[in-house]
Amino acid sequence: MRSKTMASDVAALLRARNPLLWVVTREEARVERYLMEAAAAAWYVPYTWDVAQGCADMTGKKQPAFGGTDPGDMLAAISSRAESGKQRGVWIMRDLAPWLEGPIGITTTRALRNLARTLPGVPRDSAQAVIVLTPRASVPEELAGHATVIEWPLPDREEIADVLDAAVEALPDEMQLGANGAREAAIDAAVGLTGEEAAACYARSLVQLRRIDPGLIAGEKRRVVARERVLEWVDSLPGGLDAVGGLDLLKNWLGMRKLAYSPAARAYGLPAPKGALLVGVSGTGKTLSAQAIATAWGIPLLKLDLGALKSKFVGDSEANIRKAFGVIEAIGRCVVLIDEIEKSLAGATQGAADGGVSADALGAILSWMQDRKGQAFIVATSNDVSVLPPELLRKGRFDEIFWVDLPTPTERAEVLLAALRAHGRDGGAISGEDIARLVDATDGFTGAEIASLVPDALFTAFADNGREIDRDDLLAAAATVVPLSRTAAEKIEKLRQWAQGRARPATSAEVVGTVPVRRRALDL
Repeated sequence: MRSKTMASDVAALLRARNPLLWVVTREEARVERYLMEAAAAAWYVPYTWDVAQGCADMTGKKQPAFGGTDPGDMLAAISSRAESGKQRGVWIMRDLAPWLEGPIGITTTRALRNLARTLPGVPRDSAQAVIVLTPRASVPEELAGHATVIEWPLPDREEIADVLDAAVEALPDEMQLGANGAREAAIDAAVGLTGEEAAACYARSLVQLRRIDPGLIAGEKRRVVARERVLEWVDSLPGGLDAVGGLDLLKNWLGMRKLAYSPAARAYGLPAPKGALLVGVSGTGKTLSAQAIATAWGIPLLKLDLGALKSKFVGDSEANIRKAFGVIEAIGRCVVLIDEIEKSLAGATQGAADGGVSADALGAILSWMQDRKGQAFIVATSNDVSVLPPELLRKGRFDEIFWVDLPTPTERAEVLLAALRAHGRDGGAISGEDIARLVDATDGFTGAEIASLVPDALFTAFADNGREIDRDDLLAAAATVVPLSRTAAEKIEKLRQWAQGRARPATSAEVVGTVPVRRRALDL
């Protein structure tokens, strides 16, 4: 597991006599266990220190002789032990970081810096090392040359599995069988949570439901996203891909990619899919598809708004973007929507006077998309691919680029029926011939324009004594629409020319012109 690998790295750093390790984590208790294992593996005796109880040994017993609750006194005691030839020791400092900030932290910072300079030369038998345990990643400039920064990872699947096993091992046999039956789903749901959060969610699920419920556990991730404030949690689309009309080739492709997340696929060595870029006309269901994927795959949907991460302060924009990437990697399996990506990155290719923020954002995104190891599935949408940088479009960033054109006749019928179902109408009052006539009337409409006909028709029918909508209501609504294919005909044609040979069609050509007609059932 990743934490054991990290502990091995810490042990190697201690044996190499690195005097100051800066460990970044929110999980104090979990990480301390691994740090103590690493200290023992490097032949050090581990101690902890905080401002409440002072120094304590690895069993939690206070050691007042080694130093009190004042950080300066504790650092002086460590220095004294190194000079007097005492036993080797690793000092895990829980609350030291706040004492190193601002003018009041000058004395403590200097004491720690002096210690970091002298400890590498201490004889082997009295070697000492300091580990600063903190959720803050920023190291004071004065210590940057001495500190080795380690960002401790969240629990991986193997460690989460241990947490799950510990939660269910004392349960009655019938409850254990229920938990084990949902084992893989429960582990996937908790990936991205801290060890304590995962344990608390498992316990809550068992208390409330008498079983492990992956849905309840995944809900905790929403609070994680809200806490970090760099991503937006988006509600997925009820009905999944069935609620999206048409796009049969895209749906088939997504169905195959979903298989990559199964245990059998992991054992087979199938790589996790990276994502897809959906290019096409506005209103053709690109964003809706991202919401549907999250529902169909049973995973969270996160929206990454690159524009909202920009800041007026130098460096803040890049920090926000990298923080967002960190949250995405921590969440584990999820769909990440980058809507209208060309607008967020326009400054990187058009020379916007933003101090290079857009160019830096592009560089961060390209590096992350190429090198990331997580299981996030990226869905980026674009209405104007001509302004996107070529390096974003090459293989390796996305698994596939799909071209989403105006809906074909079959797709127009499917979109209309899906819109009727979404508004609680199954379309029973509208015959197959009516559907065919509506398909003809909506020639050149986008999917969004077709879907908008249903609420317009509902308003008309409700105003007419609350009757049920019919074909004429929908035709009247269609007559008032000036479709995008007419107002932006040149732009759409230019996009079609670009897509030829550069993108995979989201709809198969075979469905063109075949409108589904409802057939009357006969008693024969």
